[in-house]
Amino acid sequence: MTVDVHQHLWTPAFTDALRRRTAAPRLDGWTLHLDGEPPYEVNPADHDPATRLAADPGLDLALVSLSSPLGVESLPPEDAWPIIDAYHEDALALPAPFGAWAATCLSDIDPGALAGALDRGPAGLQLPATAVGDAAGLARVAPLLDVLAERDLPLFVHPGPAASAVPAAGPGAPAAPGWWPAVVPYVQQMHAAWFAFAAFGRPRHPGLRVCFALLAGLAPLHSERLARRGGDGRGEVDRDVFLETSSYGPRAIDAIVRELGIDVVVNGSDRPYAEAPDPALGEAARHAVTVVNPDRLLNRKETGR
Repeated sequence: MTVDVHQHLWTPAFTDALRRRTAAPRLDGWTLHLDGEPPYEVNPADHDPATRLAADPGLDLALVSLSSPLGVESLPPEDAWPIIDAYHEDALALPAPFGAWAATCLSDIDPGALAGALDRGPAGLQLPATAVGDAAGLARVAPLLDVLAERDLPLFVHPGPAASAVPAAGPGAPAAPGWWPAVVPYVQQMHAAWFAFAAFGRPRHPGLRVCFALLAGLAPLHSERLARRGGDGRGEVDRDVFLETSSYGPRAIDAIVRELGIDVVVNGSDRPYAEAPDPALGEAARHAVTVVNPDRLLNRKETGR
């Protein structure tokens, strides 16, 4: 079963909820307005299910998720829940091969609401990396992670809002280029979340399966520096922690495989913003990344490490 664990598909209920807003994040027609970022023109064809499937007809499962960089999860509860509920309503009704990651409000942690959402059939929960990038954040969301552990469902860590990390253009200074959020703050967030989970999350949640988007910002490649600065664990691989491949290519994937092995790498595209990369490591590796490893992330937990 070929799987893509990372896609975004903006459905009618979700876009309508964003259009009803008068403050960021909001949609004006198909123009997206976010705090600290220039308006972004969304292509509606990118979010048409039939068009999406035609672009990648070989998929058996494509998991869509709420676009965490919008910052919806961190809005006040009265603002967050209508958008999250609209997302769940449409995403969970998408036809095969689509599935969905659940979302939840982070301004008012509610394990019961998450449990109710998970009972409807999502693959697991997505959280923004900004919510799990340090000990305090992980302690705050621990009740949510407990709900996942009780159901043996995984966590998907995705970049969160980038506005606070995008440099403001002063008088006469050029604005940050359009690629800045995806290349700088997103990567920094994932890097922090990777090390925070290893240091603070894993001891609290020993059996939880976790998948980090965009190869965790290549954080695993810093293990040599970690060891030289007093860290430990060099050579140890947590087989319940996975990395998905979106927006990278063969060189980065090869480097991660050399560090952690192939068994923790899973296929992710971040459609419609990118396409799933070819690991270029041979048919056995392709099968592991697109079939075997996603199945273990989503469905199976091994005994021992």
